[in-house]
Amino acid sequence: MGLTWHNPNSLLLVDGPELTIQPPTPRHPESAGGTESNHRYRLEDAQTQQLIASYQAGSTVYQLADEFGIERRTVSAILHRHDVPMRRRGLTDDQIDDAERLYQQGWSLARIGNHMDVTADTVRARLLERGVAMRDAQGRPPTETRTEAGESR
Repeated sequence: MGLTWHNPNSLLLVDGPELTIQPPTPRHPESAGGTESNHRYRLEDAQTQQLIASYQAGSTVYQLADEFGIERRTVSAILHRHDVPMRRRGLTDDQIDDAERLYQQGWSLARIGNHMDVTADTVRARLLERGVAMRDAQGRPPTETRTEAGESR
């Protein structure tokens, strides 16, 4: 049975009845009738207040973006617009201790970052501040000198 496209909104089966394919429904009903680029979803006042309260209670910008179905930059913009003080995204001294321990156990910077809800660059910067020697991309200590063929000297 062959398939032939004759209309962007319907599918014709050559040897059978026509099937109608529904156009995709917009993520937010308010944005129907246009492209995503020219329609913006706005949170209701109650949603905005809930977003602010959740942030102040400890939710991250990333968690709120997922919860409300908006970009993390939009969450930050809403918080700035409402003069909500932003928390510094980083690691506490105890978290840096844990990150150092995990790194010494062989965890990658990315894995530690995912575990602690920060970027690998944040983990790397804090470990370097502590004087931790970074491994190379293959996990080897930086003190070894290697030839182009990868042999240790």
